[in-house]
Amino acid sequence: MTDTQRAATAQQPETTVADAELREATKTYPDGTVAVDHVSLAVQRGEFFSLLGPSGCGKSTTLRLIAGLEDLTSGEVLVRGEPMRSRPAHKRPTNMVFQRLALFPHLTVADNIAFGLKLKRRPAAEVRDTVGRMLELVELSGYDKRYPHQLSGGQQQRVAIARALANEPTVLLLDEPLGALDLRLRVQMQQVLKDIQQTSGTTFIYVTHDQTEALTMSDRIAVMNRGRIEQVGTPEELYARPSTRFAATFIGDTNLFEGTCSEGRLDAGGVTLTVPRPGSLACVRPERVSLAETLPRSYANTFTGTVEQVTLHGPTVRYRARLDSGHRILADHPNDARQPRLLPGDRAELGFDVESVAVIPAEHTT
Repeated sequence: MTDTQRAATAQQPETTVADAELREATKTYPDGTVAVDHVSLAVQRGEFFSLLGPSGCGKSTTLRLIAGLEDLTSGEVLVRGEPMRSRPAHKRPTNMVFQRLALFPHLTVADNIAFGLKLKRRPAAEVRDTVGRMLELVELSGYDKRYPHQLSGGQQQRVAIARALANEPTVLLLDEPLGALDLRLRVQMQQVLKDIQQTSGTTFIYVTHDQTEALTMSDRIAVMNRGRIEQVGTPEELYARPSTRFAATFIGDTNLFEGTCSEGRLDAGGVTLTVPRPGSLACVRPERVSLAETLPRSYANTFTGTVEQVTLHGPTVRYRARLDSGHRILADHPNDARQPRLLPGDRAELGFDVESVAVIPAEHTT
């Protein structure tokens, strides 16, 4: 190899093998139901990756295909580049945490965490060290001698995660693990889970139907619908720039304007919007819509209408207004006592800028 060749080779970026990859993964049940329909995605090392979608969309089945708890009808599952199709679940470098934690009630916290290590006949000193590290990781040091019934729901969840991480899986799979917790505890555990994932460096693939949960914790999200992936992206990309009608309406609330576009204008049947690019469906998030008796500045898109409903959402106030064109539109404003609040029946101006509009092409609006 010449000096020039060596220099060129040194400048080439190192190829990174995905921690988990699905290639045209398909699962069809004997009755003909297609639960997962040619799904392809790659989860990179150290990512917190979420599968998000409504019940029955195929997200849990996709997780079970990675785990080996379901057999592929066609396609391939790889972990760090190694095909898993012929490898049974217990021999895959993955571990799974379910909504039902299945902690052993007759074992202490320490023994629950050590269970998998003892099955593998790891040395006692190694088991003790690992259990100690896992307890510290999930912030349960000093709880080693307690039993599951002596713990809160959130603490039990952390024990289940510690038990799964103790086996040092390449990928940790989590199937709606917070679903059984009350709202306050679920919110607390979202941050705990993210902290554990970042500290451990383990790749997490997380299944949820809760949009807020996915947006809060994930590095990237795959939105699923009817066994297929609608869109993959960061939380910011999915929220601000949805690429399909389903992605736009499933994640958060949005105002939709559908029509025909020409020369930067979208005619939505009685209302015309200035839009940033061609498409047949314009989406505007409620928090992007300004509403006042008289708007303090001009917007590229400005309309008049009548307030129909005012709803307090704690930190925000939601207005529903009917435009003079007949279209209904939502606007979210901070709950600020210093600002006068409009009432149902009040006339108002509503406006938003061009950059607040996400446009979806016609082929992705069905």
